[in-house]
Order: sequence, then C-alpha cells, then structure tokens
Amino acid sequence: MRVEHARMHAKHRGHEAMHAEMVLILIATLVVAQLLLVQWKQRHPRSYNMVTLFQMWVVPLYFTVKLHWWRFLVIWILFSAVTAFVTFRATRKPLVQTTPRLVYKWFLLIYKISYATGIVGYMAVMFTLFGLNLLFKIKPEDAMDFGISLLFYGLYYGVLERDFAEMCADYMASTIGRCSASTSSASAAGASWERSRRVPTAKRR
Repeated sequence: MRVEHARMHAKHRGHEAMHAEMVLILIATLVVAQLLLVQWKQRHPRSYNMVTLFQMWVVPLYFTVKLHWWRFLVIWILFSAVTAFVTFRATRKPLVQTTPRLVYKWFLLIYKISYATGIVGYMAVMFTLFGLNLLFKIKPEDAMDFGISLLFYGLYYGVLERDFAEMCADYMASTIGRCSASTSSASAAGASWERSRRVPTAKRR
C-alpha cells in the first residue's frame, strides 16, 4: 500500500501547482471579462443590450430542444411569434398611430402574467419549505418542481419582456422624434417664406 501510495504521489507530482495556476487564470479571465463587459455597456449600450438580449432569447432554445422540454418550447414559440410581430410594427417608418398602444398592451400583459407567475412560484416554494404541501397530499419533490418552474418562467419572460419593451420604446421614440423634427423644420421654413412674402408689401406701403 505504501509503495502504491508513493507511486501515486510521484505520478501526480506538480499537479497542485498546475491546479493553482488554472484557478488563477480562471479568476483573472473572469475579472478581465467583467471589466470588458462593463466598458462595453458604458461605451456602447445599444449594441450591448442587443447582443445580450439576443443571447438570452436564443440560447435557451438549444437546451430546450436537447432536453425535450416541450412545454417551454411551445410557450417560447408563442411568445417569440407575437413579440416579433410587435417589434416589427414598432420599428416601421413611418410609425402607424395604433402601434404604440399595441406595444403597450402586449408588454403590459406579459408583465402582469410574469409577475403573477413569479408570485405563485415563490409561494409554492415557501409552502413546500414549511411543509404545507402535505395538507394537500402533494409530494415535496412535485411541489418544489412546480414552484421552481413557475419562478423560472416568471423571471425569464419578465426580463425578456422588459428588454424588448425598452428596445421598442427606443425605436418608436427615435421615429417620433424625427417626424417631429421634420415637421417643425417644415413649419419654420413655411413661416420664414411667408414672412419673406410680407416684408416687401410692408415696404411699399
């Protein structure tokens, strides 16, 4: 036994230093990545929001298909289809008058559903921790899975809804601002042209 133990130590000699170097490299990478992300968010917030939103929206699809979470996949497809239509309407130029109301109603509905889902999931988890699920003859595993699933749905779609709503609001605000600027400039040009017509008349009088 001692001989085998000595052989094992001789075989793995120097691995502790290698593991320590790997941990230091991992920590340094995390710190540098965090600094780069902060700088990216501060200098280019629009591209940062777009990239992070796209990743958060698309990456779970891979795990959903791989792990056969069909319920999540169906909800994701429905949410994505309606949100894509609303986002398409919000990014059109010129902006249709009914689009802001459509965007507001859709994202307000998703906000209320996500909020209610998160609250119910949190209550289910707390009731399971206090053992109240036994009053309804529900297994702790089933009650906890139900609560955590609802919490995940509420948080995930709540964050997605917030980011999509901010993006649509930015697009609509820029479109409305450009229309207002062009309208005001046209009005100013018309007013100056009208004044230029009236000035010679006043001089002749």
